[in-house]
Amino acid sequence: MTQPIEKTVLRVVSLAGLAICVVLALWGWKTGILTSQERMEALVAGCGAAGALIFTVFQAVQVVVPILPGGLGCLVGVLMFGPVWGFVYNYVGICAGSLMAFAVARSCGKPLLPLLFSQKTIDRYSRWAEEKDRFSRLFALAIFLPVAPDDFLCYLAGTTDMTWRRYTAIILLGKPFAISLYSLGLTAIWQMITGRKEAHNANLYIPGRRTPGRQERCGTGYGPSAGIPAAGRD
Repeated sequence: MTQPIEKTVLRVVSLAGLAICVVLALWGWKTGILTSQERMEALVAGCGAAGALIFTVFQAVQVVVPILPGGLGCLVGVLMFGPVWGFVYNYVGICAGSLMAFAVARSCGKPLLPLLFSQKTIDRYSRWAEEKDRFSRLFALAIFLPVAPDDFLCYLAGTTDMTWRRYTAIILLGKPFAISLYSLGLTAIWQMITGRKEAHNANLYIPGRRTPGRQERCGTGYGPSAGIPAAGRD
């Protein structure tokens, strides 16, 4: 069975975006940008306001055209801009993208869903939309607690009779907790990974690097490090 040309194009775009993200991640890891806070801050400072704008737009686009899991974007935001501004840019971008996804689905209807998502995902969550009295509560819970594919649910909500006012309120009030949870969890995991790498590098023997002796490490040797002048000592 042949796929519609639109679905093929969207899949190619998604795969291309994912490939670019992987290449950038490998480059950042190899150059030390992703494992060094100083290099990351220098990169962000060099980009200025344009860096924050590009990242915010990227977060919005990746909701409309799913390229990579949104949680990874939250991690990148925190690593690049710190916990406060990283949260702000993540929040603005993801909320803007969620509103755009709802608008696109409201305009195109259910025929759009198979072009962006697998039939398995559609079959699993479309039952929520059939329960009109419960859908708003289920949708709000899923947005507040990241237990379901948010991108798909935003599109699915656009195909229901949910009002713009209710949808916007759920997104604006529910996203902060989910974004914070993603950011804190993934940042902790990332610090564990990079911390082990830095500890390993610190223990490597590098020719020409002077390794302190036992007396210097314990602070009992001669010289300034011991706090006792070398000259005049009996």
